[in-house]
Amino acid sequence: MAGSFMQQIKGFALMPFLLCYVFLTSGLIVNFLLLCNLIVKHINFDLYRKINYYLVSNIWYQFTFVAQWWSGSDCILYMDPDDRRHVGREHSMYICNHIYEIDWLMAWILAQRYDVAGNTKVYAKSVLKYVPILGWAWYFSETIFLKRNLEQDKEIISKSINAVSTYPDGFWVTLLLFPEGTRRTPEKHKRSQEIAREKGYPILKHHLLPRTKGFALSMQHMKGKIPAVYDCTVAFPPNEPEPTLMDIIKGRKILGHMRVKRYETQMLPDGEEELGDWLRQVYNEKDDALDQFYKTGQFDLPGVRVPKNAKDLVSFIFWSFLTCIPLFYYLTVLFLAGTVYQQILFIAVVVIAQYRLYMAASINGGKKFWENSERITDP
Repeated sequence: MAGSFMQQIKGFALMPFLLCYVFLTSGLIVNFLLLCNLIVKHINFDLYRKINYYLVSNIWYQFTFVAQWWSGSDCILYMDPDDRRHVGREHSMYICNHIYEIDWLMAWILAQRYDVAGNTKVYAKSVLKYVPILGWAWYFSETIFLKRNLEQDKEIISKSINAVSTYPDGFWVTLLLFPEGTRRTPEKHKRSQEIAREKGYPILKHHLLPRTKGFALSMQHMKGKIPAVYDCTVAFPPNEPEPTLMDIIKGRKILGHMRVKRYETQMLPDGEEELGDWLRQVYNEKDDALDQFYKTGQFDLPGVRVPKNAKDLVSFIFWSFLTCIPLFYYLTVLFLAGTVYQQILFIAVVVIAQYRLYMAASINGGKKFWENSERITDP
C-alpha cells in the first residue's frame, strides 16, 4: 500500500517542478545566510567555517535526498576495512573517474553518509563562482577556483591547500578531483588512446587518459597537510540502461558500486613527472578493476552498504514546509480570487519551467556544469 502510494506521488507530473522549486528557494535563502555569515568571518574565522559547513550541507542535502530517499538509490562501497576506518576522519583528496552522468552523485551520497558533505569541494573554473546557488555556495565554502593559467593556478592551489589544513578538527575537508577532465565519449576515448600510444602511456580500455599537471601540482603542496589520497572508481551494472539524472528525478531506483583505495600522501613520489606516472598507473589499475566489475558484477575488495542517516531527509522536510506553505497559500488565493489572465500566466510559467527542467536533465543531465567544475589546468 505504502509503496503504491509513493509510486503515485512519483508519477505526479508536477513533482519534478516542486523538487526544483524547493531547491531554488531554499538555495537562495541559504546563500543569503552565507552572505550574512561574512560578519562572523571577521570575528571568529573557525566559527565562520563551522556555520558555513552546516549551511552549505543543506544545499548538497537536496541532491542526496532526491537520490537516497526520493528514488531509493544506493551505493555499495568496496574498500579494505583498515582503509575504511579513516573515511570521514581526515582531510583527503578523492581521485574519481567520470564515465557516467551521475557518478559524481554517488560520491556525494557517500560524503553525506560519512557526514562530510558540507566540506566536500571540487576544482572549478573561476567563472562558475557566479552561477546562482551552486556557484555562490562553492564560493562561500572556499572551493578551489582556477583561472586556467598555470602560473596563477599554482598560487591558487598552494593557498587553497594551506587553507584546508587549517580547518578545525572534526570538520574534515574532502577534495574531489576528476583527472579525466570531462566525461568519456567514443570520440574522446579514441583520441585519448591515440595520445597514449604516441607517448607510450598505458592504453585504457574504459577511461580517458588522466591529466596529470593539476594532480601533481596539488600533491606537491599536500604532503604534511593532507594525509591521504583515495582512488575512487564508480561503476553501474553494464546490463542495465546507463543511469541519468532524469532517472533519479523521476524516482527510478539505481544501485551504484564504488571501489576505493587509500594511499598515504607521504608515500607518493615528489617530482611532477613521477607523480604523473603514478597517476597513470592508478588509472591503469582502475581500468582493470572496472573491467573485472563488468565481467563479474562486483569489485575485488570487500563490499559494504554504508547505512543512511536521516539528515538530508529532515533537511528536505524542513525546507519543503518553509517554502511550500507560502506557495500553496499563493496558489489558493490565485485560483480563488485571481483573474483568468493571472491563472493562465501562472500555468504557462509552470509548463515552461517543467519543460526546461526535463530538457536540461534528459539532454545534459547537468553535465555541462559538472564538467566545467572538473577541468583543471593541464597544458
